[in-house]
Amino acid sequence: MSEHLRFGVWAPVYGTWASFHHPEEPVDASWDRTSALIRDAERLGYETALIAQHLINPFGEQHDQLETWTATAALAALTERIELIAAVKPYLHHPVVLAKQAAQIEEISRGRFGINLVNADLMRLRAFTPAVHGFLDTIREGHPSTPLLVISPLHCPIHEDTPGPCAPDFSTGQLRFRATGDPAERAAGKLTLGVIRDELARIVAQRAVDDPNLHHLDGRELYGEADAEAMPLPDRLHPDAATHRHIAERFAELVFTGGPFAA
Repeated sequence: MSEHLRFGVWAPVYGTWASFHHPEEPVDASWDRTSALIRDAERLGYETALIAQHLINPFGEQHDQLETWTATAALAALTERIELIAAVKPYLHHPVVLAKQAAQIEEISRGRFGINLVNADLMRLRAFTPAVHGFLDTIREGHPSTPLLVISPLHCPIHEDTPGPCAPDFSTGQLRFRATGDPAERAAGKLTLGVIRDELARIVAQRAVDDPNLHHLDGRELYGEADAEAMPLPDRLHPDAATHRHIAERFAELVFTGGPFAA
């Protein structure tokens, strides 16, 4: 598989960074400016664009803020080659509604759409559990016997026992990430990968008693501690291309070859 360095742009959905540090730079989060920039980026050969999500401008509620998902749908219709990645935060969209919106933008863009899921340490265990049950209930209302596979998180050393959010770390001279939470905060309901895995396993086991088509896969079977030793995450958070391939091959083996979706 050939690899090359990809360059992208960040859509100015809340204005440019310079506008908050230079008095002569206007704060312009308009659709006209964003659409022009993304089309220019495509023309110049940039391969991807991130459209961040905020309901209120993070630099102050007095400033404008472009809505992410409607803007991304419009950009999908206006562009031809550039990848469009829309960010989404928990609680702002119902998962089923979001899936429908994403599928529609994927069709409009003809396969150029991606999602940047940003949890921002917003959820606690007391909300996570009913959210998972609610999501599964919604699916089962329309598809009571469709096989479902719930996959828990992959191994990530910095967040196994330490809550988020994560933050960039340039102390080594390269971009790395670190967990900024405190392991003691788990007692107050903050989520770690270990807490999430245990709760997902418990939920699936509880529901599978009456739902034989509901299955669970521990994400560490796709990428676990031994894998992290052999193929460490380059920035401590994201897999590289070779690790993505390893995860995909392991998924195919565990799920489709002798697994719950075996032919």
